Amino acid sequence: MAHANEAARQPAAVVVRPARDADRGAAEALLREFKLPLEGVAEHWGDFLVAEQAGAVVGVIGVERYGDAGLLRSAVTSARARGTGVGRALVEALEARCRAQGVRELVLLTETAMDWFPRFGYERVERASVPAAVKGSVEFTTACPASAVTMRRRLV
Repeated sequence: MAHANEAARQPAAVVVRPARDADRGAAEALLREFKLPLEGVAEHWGDFLVAEQAGAVVGVIGVERYGDAGLLRSAVTSARARGTGVGRALVEALEARCRAQGVRELVLLTETAMDWFPRFGYERVERASVPAAVKGSVEFTTACPASAVTMRRRLV
């Protein structure tokens, strides 16, 4: 019976999948909880992924695609999912999806995760070096403060 007890203590598996309309409320609640911008979420919802565990959304990540460049945005996991690999699974799934769609580089802005993203190959860059289309996004123009760190990763 020890095996049954061990199985009962194992956390439910996390599934990373394309976001559905029904996920948007939970995803936006996570973004609000961690003070991430909601601007542009609705317009780019088709390019979001969620991490689901036991029927609940425990993480979200999105991309705004601008030709062969993408703006990685809204990367967040719930407090209970922190340190469990959910964030890594979201980033890796988003990057794989972007590669398959012809995105050659991802750019992001962050005020809190500048020490976390380098483990995936993201490097700090000057805002001026970002592709013009990305610089014209709501995230760059109004949603994120000028103090946010700009990072980039080449995917191919």
